[in-house]
Amino acid sequence: MLDEAVLISQLKDLSTRDASYRTLVSTHKERLYWHIRKMVLNHEDTDDILQNTFLKVFKHIDGFKGDSKLYSWMYRIATNESINFLNKKANRMHIDLQTLQEQSVENLKADTYFDGDEIQLKLQKAIISLPHKQQLVFNMRYFDELKYEEMSHILDTSVGALKASYHHARKKIESILVNQS
Repeated sequence: MLDEAVLISQLKDLSTRDASYRTLVSTHKERLYWHIRKMVLNHEDTDDILQNTFLKVFKHIDGFKGDSKLYSWMYRIATNESINFLNKKANRMHIDLQTLQEQSVENLKADTYFDGDEIQLKLQKAIISLPHKQQLVFNMRYFDELKYEEMSHILDTSVGALKASYHHARKKIESILVNQS
């Protein structure tokens, strides 16, 4: 894999942009896909958001300042694209975000791309019961195993606040899962 600084340089150079962009996509598409999928829970919507994310990365790479890792920057774009998508979808359906998420979890059972079991459905139901910020923090820490410092760059939140959010989210999920058993 290319050094990040070299890749960024190649992405900003018109003569190497296309080839380096293909490298960027192939390197990060799976990880970004699963990050988005945990938020929207639907394969087709995830594919659309992933495509929009990479389009924004391509369009705005010249504005990338290097204050964070390239992946953190892309992760932030993917997170914002997912949140915007969910809010717009809920508005189009004339329902609140919580109701949309509850419907999405229920639809997982019929999703041919979901191969989880009943326990994973219960976990998803517990996650969507959390406030939105705690959902993000929990997914990033638990599933994606991101460090708090990296999450801080992505979410523009202090490390201490993220640790507290994760702690509260974990405790709520544990309580919900214990009470469901």
